[in-house]
Amino acid sequence: MPDWISAIILGVVEGLTEFIPVSSTGHLLLTKTLLGLPPGFWDTFIVLIQLGAILGVVALYFRKLWNVAVSLPVSERSRHFVLSVFVAFLPGALAGALLHDVIKEVLFESPRLICWSLIIGGVVLLVIDRRAPAPRETDAMALSLRTSLLVGLFQTLALIPGVSRSGGTIVGAMLMGVEKRAAAEFSFFLAMPTMAGAFVLDFWSSRGDLQGDRIGLLALGFAVSFVVGYAVVKVMLEVVSRRGFAPFGWWRILVGGAGLALLGAG
Repeated sequence: MPDWISAIILGVVEGLTEFIPVSSTGHLLLTKTLLGLPPGFWDTFIVLIQLGAILGVVALYFRKLWNVAVSLPVSERSRHFVLSVFVAFLPGALAGALLHDVIKEVLFESPRLICWSLIIGGVVLLVIDRRAPAPRETDAMALSLRTSLLVGLFQTLALIPGVSRSGGTIVGAMLMGVEKRAAAEFSFFLAMPTMAGAFVLDFWSSRGDLQGDRIGLLALGFAVSFVVGYAVVKVMLEVVSRRGFAPFGWWRILVGGAGLALLGAG
């Protein structure tokens, strides 16, 4: 299969899965395995194109984010929002920087670990969707700093491929009493600095491998993930508002089980 088709497929998978709690990294790594792509550049590709989907959220929430930026000097609410995202961002940033090599060289090459993470995470999501505490916080832009920090600690679990960054943050937020839609929106906002940081770290450490046609492949995957991610965010919020997170829990279990079956057959 030509590399440009693989880049498009991975871009579509990234855009479809980045913002729903099913683990975009887990789906991307399983897709990479099914496509027979070698480690190295394609592992870096998977990390870098995630920023494309994140920019889709920036585009969708641009007006709200712009209002925060321009009102920052005079608005206590805007300053609190920025601080809450920063507090939630710190645990994952520190853990990611310290464990970067282990994650890329060991965990990224463990398809069975990814499948089991998908299944276990799916079960957790189903349970939390039914038994989460009654919501006490309903505004994603006004979470308490304590809640934000605890959500950030949950995000560090997503360093294990298959756990899901959005899944970890959403489950953590709901356990802290955040309403479902607000939990999803805060997960979107937290993704922006988190994935930007991952992009910079991975781009810098892999800069020697990103030359020639590989830059073109990266740009293609980046663009596809942006377009698909932008469309998916709107759909996800509607699904969450109407049906909660149960559909995503069942999807995780289905994909993880199918992955284990294929790995066993191989």
